[in-house]
Order: sequence, then C-alpha cells, then structure tokens
Amino acid sequence: MNHIINNNKLKKQSLSIVIITFNSENIIKEAIISANFADEVLILDSGSNDNTVEIAKSLGTRVVTQPWLGFGLQKQKAIELAKNDWIFVLDSDERITEKLKNEIEEVLKSPEFDGYYIPRLNYFFGKPIYHCGLYPDYTIRLFNKKRGRFTPDPVHEKVIINGTTGKLTNPMHHLAYDSIEKFIEKQNRYSSLGAKQNRLKAMINPFWTFFRIYFLKLGFLDGWHGYLIAKLYSQYTFWKYTKEK
Repeated sequence: MNHIINNNKLKKQSLSIVIITFNSENIIKEAIISANFADEVLILDSGSNDNTVEIAKSLGTRVVTQPWLGFGLQKQKAIELAKNDWIFVLDSDERITEKLKNEIEEVLKSPEFDGYYIPRLNYFFGKPIYHCGLYPDYTIRLFNKKRGRFTPDPVHEKVIINGTTGKLTNPMHHLAYDSIEKFIEKQNRYSSLGAKQNRLKAMINPFWTFFRIYFLKLGFLDGWHGYLIAKLYSQYTFWKYTKEK
C-alpha cells in the first residue's frame, strides 16, 4: 500500500486554447497548427466573410460565432465557452513555439500559480524586435478561468487574476505587422476605439512617445526598424488624442 501512486498528482490539467477571429484566412491556419497540442482549440468568430471558418473547421477546430462585442468582452466570451478550466488565449497572428508548448505542458502537470505571464517576441515588417520596449512584452495568457477574467475594455484589454501569478521563459511569436500600410490601418482603428480627445496631450505626447521608444527603450539598436516603430507609434498617439470618442 505504501507504493500506491496518487494519479491525480500526475494527471496533466486539460487545456483549451481560444482564438478570436474576423477575416483571418491568411494567418489562422498557422495559429491553429501551433495550438493543436491542446485538448481543445476554440475559435470564436465575429462574422468572417472569407474562408476563416472553413479553414478552422477543416483542421478539426471547434467554431462558435458571436457578433463583435469589443476585444475584452469578446475574449471573455471565448473563455466562458471553453470546455476546460485552464485557458491559453492566442491571437490569430500569434504562434506558440515548440519550446513554449513543452513549457506549458510541463507547467500543467502541477500548476504552482493561477495565471502565467508569457513573453512575446514581436515581429515588425519581417524582423524580430528586441528593443523599443517591445520585448519581452509579458502578458497573461495562460490561466485558470475560475481565477481570471478579461477586463471589458474595447481595446487594450487585459487579464485580471484573483490569485497568484508566475512567468514562463519561452516566448510566443507575434507577427505584429508585415507592412507599414497594415500598421497604419490597425493603429488608425485602435486610436478611434481608444480616443481621448485632449489638445494639449496631442501636442506634447507624440514627442514623448518617440523619445521614450527610440532613446529610453533603446529602439535605435533595432536600426531603421526601430526608428520606424518610434515614428509610427508617435503618430498613433497623436491620432488618439485628436479624435473625438
């Protein structure tokens, strides 16, 4: 009897990976493939009119449709629909690497914390960015949904954990922007969602944004890409404080 093993301690916690989508046909396949080690992959789609849903279903993914609620509420809806308590929230332009997958599986054998910060390696215009304040870019993505939930913010949402948090070491890859045009398009949309009209900040904050990213956060070490990122984020800051909510 002294040699009986407690199987409950050895059993890995089941994992659901959730992804929200809208017209993501060009990037969703690789996201799902990187997530296919999970016990469940759930797509919450907000009405795509391209082949996003068909691609997801062809890969054996569970797909649910939900009209757009804003980023925070949409992601919260996705985790509520997930079958398992342990959740990893993955965006369609993010990829779980093999090393991160192995680390997640090891953690789920006996989780020490209620939520985990995951480092992100952001790619801008085809290049990984290690400065500009963009790395390691920790964000909570792996958590027990009984202890964590998303804020209802329409943009720049985050996970709040009612409990303890830890950090993983291996980064996921974020294919942030493959062209300047897409960056401008997305930041123009985000600046409208997060608009806080303030003329004084519109005049001052863009200069501070550039200085902080390019000099204080060592963006110059990323070469031309670092300069572009600092310049484009300063433009986003200007839009945010210029637009009416």
